Amino acid sequence: MIQLREKVAFYLEDIETPLGRAVTLFITALVLVSSGIFVTQTYQIPGAVREALSEIEDVILVVFVIEYCLRIWCAEKKLEFIFSLYSIVDLLSIAPFLIGANVGYLRLFRWFRILRLIRFIQGKTIFGYVSSEDSAIYARILFTILSIVFVYSGLIYQVEHSFNPLFKTFLDAVYFSISTISTAGLGDITPVSQTGRFLTILMVVTGLILVPWQLGDLIKRLVKTTGQIQTICSNCGLAFHDPDANFCKNCGTALKHRQYAKQ
Repeated sequence: MIQLREKVAFYLEDIETPLGRAVTLFITALVLVSSGIFVTQTYQIPGAVREALSEIEDVILVVFVIEYCLRIWCAEKKLEFIFSLYSIVDLLSIAPFLIGANVGYLRLFRWFRILRLIRFIQGKTIFGYVSSEDSAIYARILFTILSIVFVYSGLIYQVEHSFNPLFKTFLDAVYFSISTISTAGLGDITPVSQTGRFLTILMVVTGLILVPWQLGDLIKRLVKTTGQIQTICSNCGLAFHDPDANFCKNCGTALKHRQYAKQ
């Protein structure tokens, strides 16, 4: 039993082996498909199509519940895992299923499902080991902005669309979110409910906190690499090292050559 648990835990996190990579890509695809279903359902579509999408969403939700249970089962420190960021995000995404309903305000939790992709842009991912590279910081900044827009647009749409004709589709909510975050403030689409306005405030505050924080990481990275030279590690791809470095500071692989000085 212990060996089975260790093997399941390995493949839930591994991206080196074909099976581990397949599991990661499968979960990523399900997150994207389920998010696409949410968006599609905000438009006028035939009833048969809407029903089929709902059934697909239910199947995906069952898979997420099984994955969540497996991760808890595999965790050595279960209580610590349950209260970790990844686990909380996973729990929010399956909350309607666990509560036994998927209507009303419980549907708000669906929009948090896109945040499950956070774990796939940290450290060693299907895109390579980029946790200490500029590319990882750029990816986190882009993901942060897209997540803020997607999640809050979904939440505001879910709250407003039933009685506010300005929020007919998800795209209307995205338009409002981007114009608000960018401070364009066009004012042609605005929430009318107290909940919608409160979510708008949270969206702006979240953007003001998270985006500068991510930009700060980028600035620190740029300052840190000043005076270093480009020596691409053949193992992990780390690009810049100290002039006298013989081994990669990220993975310890021997450095073979240096290409040019960083200005």
